Amino acid sequence: MSNQSILTVSNLTVAYRRDRDWLTAVRDVSFNVAAGQTVGLVGESGSGKSTIALAIMRYLGKNGRVTQGNIDFMGRDLVTGSDADLRDLWGNHIALVPQDPLSSLNPSIRVGEQVAEILRQHENMSQNAANARVRDLLSMVKLPDPERVARSYPHQISGGMQQRVMIAMALSTEPKLLVMDEPTTALDVTTEAAILDLIRDLIRERDTAVLYVTHDFGVVGRICDRVLVLYAGDLVEEGTASAIYHRPNHPYTRGLLASVPQLGQSKIGFQLQSMPGQIPALGERPEGCVFAPRCPVAVDSCATWPDLATSANGDSRVRCHRRDEIADGSLVVDYSAEMVYAEGNRHTDRDTILTADNVAVHFPVTRTMKQVLRRDKPDLVKAVDGVSIRVEPGRTLGLVGESGSGKTTLARTVVGLTGRSSGEMVLLGSELPTGLKGRDLETLREIKYVFQNPEETLNPYLTIGESLRRPLMRLRSLSRREADAEVARLLESVRLSADYATRYPRQLSGGEKQRVAIARAFATNPALLIGDEAVSALDVSVQASILNLLNGLQAEHGNAILFISHDLGVVSYLADDIAVMYLGHVVEFSSAEMLLQPPHHPYTEALLSAIPNPDPDQEQTAILLSGDVPSAINVPSGCPFHTRCPRYLGDICREEMPPWRDSAEGTRIRCHIPLNELRSEQL
Repeated sequence: MSNQSILTVSNLTVAYRRDRDWLTAVRDVSFNVAAGQTVGLVGESGSGKSTIALAIMRYLGKNGRVTQGNIDFMGRDLVTGSDADLRDLWGNHIALVPQDPLSSLNPSIRVGEQVAEILRQHENMSQNAANARVRDLLSMVKLPDPERVARSYPHQISGGMQQRVMIAMALSTEPKLLVMDEPTTALDVTTEAAILDLIRDLIRERDTAVLYVTHDFGVVGRICDRVLVLYAGDLVEEGTASAIYHRPNHPYTRGLLASVPQLGQSKIGFQLQSMPGQIPALGERPEGCVFAPRCPVAVDSCATWPDLATSANGDSRVRCHRRDEIADGSLVVDYSAEMVYAEGNRHTDRDTILTADNVAVHFPVTRTMKQVLRRDKPDLVKAVDGVSIRVEPGRTLGLVGESGSGKTTLARTVVGLTGRSSGEMVLLGSELPTGLKGRDLETLREIKYVFQNPEETLNPYLTIGESLRRPLMRLRSLSRREADAEVARLLESVRLSADYATRYPRQLSGGEKQRVAIARAFATNPALLIGDEAVSALDVSVQASILNLLNGLQAEHGNAILFISHDLGVVSYLADDIAVMYLGHVVEFSSAEMLLQPPHHPYTEALLSAIPNPDPDQEQTAILLSGDVPSAINVPSGCPFHTRCPRYLGDICREEMPPWRDSAEGTRIRCHIPLNELRSEQL
C-alpha cells in the first residue's frame, strides 16, 4: 500500500435546501484516502455517509450543495471545478458502485453492451476490442460463463451477479478511486463473502483507493484499513480498523459495537445493549455535542461542541469531551438493556403450536402461446419440496438460507398467503386449511406476520392508532373505547408513548414503524408470530432494540416465533432452534446452542464460514461456493446441494437423496457423509 494520498477531504460541510432554509447534513469533516487503502465510513442511517459519497461524486442533486471545504482528488478540486473540466475524471479515474445494482443497470440493454459502452466512451476502444475486454472483465470478477452473462439482460441474472457486473463496470477503466455505497447490504452472506474477497484482491492488485460506505462492522473487519465513524453529520471517531474494534473511545462507537449480536451469544443470559433515541432530523441538531441527547455519560460540558483530538491512549482521534476517561478505563460506557427477561418467565402451557409435515409448494411457470398450442406440460417451480418442521410454545425457530431457498414461501404458506401443493399443517391441534379461504377468525387471530419493510404494511392514510385499532375491533370484537385503551397498552409494550397513536407513518423512523408493526402483530396475542427478515433493513442499534423487544414479548406471552433471516448472527442470538434450508429442502436441524459445534451440513459449514468477522485482526477464510443457487425449476437430482458442495463424493451425491443422520446432541443433518467423518473434517 502506497502512502500517496489519492483523495483529501478538508473541512467539508454539506447542506440540503428545505423550503427557503439550508440545513446542514455534514459538518466540518476532514479525512484522506491513500492509494491501496480502504477507508470505511460507518454510522446509522442519517449520519451523513452517503452524503459524503455523493459530494465526492458531484451528485448531490439540485437541493444539495457543499457550503464549505474542499475535496481534492490528485491535485484537482472536485468542489470548484466545472463539469467540463472534471468530466474526464468520472468514469476514468473515479467510479461509484451503488447499493442496488438493478436500479443502476439499464433493463432494456444487454449486460455486455452496458460494459462495452463505457470502454468505447472512456477508452476509445473499437466495438470488437470492447467486446473482448468485456469478457475479460466479467471473468476477472469470477462470473461463471461470462459470454452468457454478457448476452443476458439484467433481470436474467441474480443479484450477486448484477453486483459483480457493477464492480466490473467500475473497474473497467482502472480508476484510482472507488466509492462503494453499501454494495453488499442486500446480498446473501455467501455472495457477500465472495464479493468482499474479490474487492480486497482487486484493490491489492491495482493499488486502488477505496471509500467504503457501510453500517456493517463485519464488512469493516474484513476489508477496511481505517474507519471513520459518523453521527448526525459529525466525524466523531477516526482510527485503524483494529483500534476502532478493540479500543473504541467514543460512546457512540461503543454503542454501535455493543448492539451487534455475535455468533455464540444467546438471548438466554445475555441482553443486547441498545442506544436510546435516534439521530435527530436535519434542523433539529443540538449546538454542542450532537450525540449528547443519547449519551449515557453526557455532562454539562457537552453543551459545547468538542474538538476532534487524539485520545489519551493514542489509538484514535475522537470528538468527545470525555475521551481520555474512556481511553484510560476510568469511565465505563454502559447502555443498559431496556428490559431483562429470564427464561423462567416463559409460558409453556400450550401444546405444539405448529407442525408442518412433508409440505410442498410448487408453482406452474407461465407458458408462451407456442407452448400452449403445443400443449406442452408446464414446468414447475419447486419452491418448497417436502419440508417438515415443528414450532413449540415459548420458543423461536429460525429459518436460514440463501435467497431462493424457500424460507419466505414456507412462511407465506403458513400464514395462508400462498397455497400448498401437498403435505399437512396443524395449528394448535387443528388442520390448517391451505390458503386463506376456509380459515375462521380464531385461526386468523392465532397467526400474525411481521414483514421486512413496515413502510409497505402500514397504511399511510391511517394514524398509528387507527392501524392498531382495526385488528382489535375486528378480530377481538372490542368496543371502540376498549380498543383505544388497548392501543395505548400496545404502544407502551413496544416502548412507544401513547401520543404515537395520533401520528402518521411518515412521522416515524424506520425502527419506530417496525415497533408499530410488532405491536399490531401482538394485538391479538397470537400463538404464532412470523418475522420475515424483520430486522434486516434496520440500523444495528435499532435492530438490537427490536430483538430485545421480541425476546421480551415472547417471554411475557409465551408465543412461538418463526423467524426468517439470512443473518446467522441474529438468528443464533434470537432462536432456540434453527432449520437450514437449501433449494426448497431442509438440510439441517440444530439447537442454537449446538449450531457452532461440528458436525455441520456442508452447506451450513459454508454459511458459517462466510459470516464477516468484525475483528480485523482475525484471519478469516470463507468456503466459497461455486456458482449460484440452481433454478428451482430444474432442481439437481440426488442431493440438491451436490452441484456446489465442497465435500462432493461423486455418483452417490448426484444420484441419491441423502438420508437423515442424527447426532447424540440432537442435531439432524441430511448428508451422505457419516457424522463422525464430518466432525473430524470440520474440527
